[in-house]
Amino acid sequence: MATMTPMQAIVSNWLERHRHPTSLWLHAIGIPMLVFGLVLGGWQLFHGQWSLWWRPVGLIVVSYILQWIGHRIEGNDMGEIILVKKLLGMPYIAVVDRQTPSESKSSTPANRGSEES
Repeated sequence: MATMTPMQAIVSNWLERHRHPTSLWLHAIGIPMLVFGLVLGGWQLFHGQWSLWWRPVGLIVVSYILQWIGHRIEGNDMGEIILVKKLLGMPYIAVVDRQTPSESKSSTPANRGSEES
């Protein structure tokens, strides 16, 4: 079996921690919003537009709220929280073992019996 590249391992780990469809959508909105907020903040700082500080701050805050909601749905900790808890030696929840909707359908007694025959 071929080993995964570092990027494949990162993506695989991320997908394992974000299995719920709602969480995926919240992250699909929140992550680009976060990146845009950081870029906008850097651009504004570079151009001295201090009076517009609220725009990138608002984007960053809303993006983290969306991602936080996604992790509450998943039942696990956000990546940044995991990092802090690891550094402090505290327990953390990286992945919650749950069945996906397709797994729960295939594990019904009627379906299990048909798979064995």
